[in-house]
Amino acid sequence: MGRGGSQGCLIPPKSWIVAFILGGGLFVGLLILINYTQPPRAPVGVVTAALTVIPSSSGTQTPTVPENPVPENPQETPTLEPGTIGIGAFVQVSGTGGDGLRLRQGPGLNYEMQFLGLDGELFEVGDGPVEADGYIWWFVVGSYDETHHGWAASDFLTVVPSP
Repeated sequence: MGRGGSQGCLIPPKSWIVAFILGGGLFVGLLILINYTQPPRAPVGVVTAALTVIPSSSGTQTPTVPENPVPENPQETPTLEPGTIGIGAFVQVSGTGGDGLRLRQGPGLNYEMQFLGLDGELFEVGDGPVEADGYIWWFVVGSYDETHHGWAASDFLTVVPSP
């Protein structure tokens, strides 16, 4: 028999139990440390988005739509001759050679451009005519998006049938 009364065992059983408890405690402590030091995760299926607002470098003002006077008798709407531009008519951008038509904040070349109408785009005439800078100007509003509006020179507008 060897020292301690057991044969073939270099480490007594009590030491194994103490080592097991200390190792388990270290393992649990490590798991807790890892759990608290990592940032929280988003739940599965949740998408987070970040919105960045970039201020405009130019001092562009928000355009306002001029108010159109309401006819005294709404039943009487003026009838337009075919091919004539007038309030309520539908027009299409044409003849720009692919450059597009600059819709401006006011009737004239000195007004700032606020939208570019491409060849073939459809608009409804809301106001006009105003003669300025050698052109006849009409206020047009996009038939698909009312935020696309401005004053356009009639030289680049073609009347189309009402959609």
